[in-house]
Amino acid sequence: MWVPADWVAAEVTGLPDTDVEIVALGRDVGQTDEVGDVPIPASAADVEFYVPSFFPSPASIAAMRQMPRLRVVQTLTAGVDWIRPNVPPGVALCNARGAHDAATAEWVVAAMLGALRGFPRFSVEQAAGRWAYQATDQLATKTVLIVGYGSIGAAVEQRLAGFEVTVTRVARRARPGVAALSELTSLLPQADVVVLLVPFTPQTAGMVDSRFLAAMKDGALLVNAARGAVVDTSALVAEVSSGRLRAALDVTDPEPLPPDHELWSQPGVFITPHVAASTSVSRQRVAGLVREQAAACTRGEPLRNVITDAY
Repeated sequence: MWVPADWVAAEVTGLPDTDVEIVALGRDVGQTDEVGDVPIPASAADVEFYVPSFFPSPASIAAMRQMPRLRVVQTLTAGVDWIRPNVPPGVALCNARGAHDAATAEWVVAAMLGALRGFPRFSVEQAAGRWAYQATDQLATKTVLIVGYGSIGAAVEQRLAGFEVTVTRVARRARPGVAALSELTSLLPQADVVVLLVPFTPQTAGMVDSRFLAAMKDGALLVNAARGAVVDTSALVAEVSSGRLRAALDVTDPEPLPPDHELWSQPGVFITPHVAASTSVSRQRVAGLVREQAAACTRGEPLRNVITDAY
């Protein structure tokens, strides 16, 4: 079993019939640079259970080609778009669905509140030592449209209870209380806040384009905790630069966002560097999931979160 860091190894070391090796072939949480060209250890030939890092390098993805005994790839993330095309045939790919719900949902609600109440602007005034009083917007009475209503979307709604909002839910397919993506055109003009939680797939790439944004009401807030490439960055810049829309972004396209990118300086835009799930609780929960999955694998029991479709 290969894992990317000591905090994962600490959770799985001691499992019966499991030898754990820490192999850092790419970036882990808290690192800002690629490790570089790390030679693939000879033990790759014996790996049956592989856990890539949160932010894997090309080497960590390519390493799977040197694992003839590989049976399971367990990601530390809910999204698997970056690795799915590279998983060898017959190998089970499992994501970390559920492990990051609380952290990501907290970020979404915090981003809503911070953006609507003007916290980024007041932070600038604080740094300048200015008592710059002004009224702000509020979350109460707003309609919040959650696009991509899965476990994280449900966690967001749970945390919005008590904020006096109306929640509209959208997913790939309609079900009781949840509209289908095909209904977005009629729902966008009614939403004050649009939260993006969709997985990144060929169908969602660039989904939030100029037509999508144009359908949003004046003054609406776009909150992206999905993937940066779900949004057409040029189209978003055009809308926020005019002041018609606002945005709170944990992900961007490109990512990392270059220092000179125009998105940094747009009015009404709040950006965090892909940290929504970067909390100690998320780390504990995803490490626990890895342990459960590895134990199930050694016992020949069914695995959780197996990816069987496009996502």
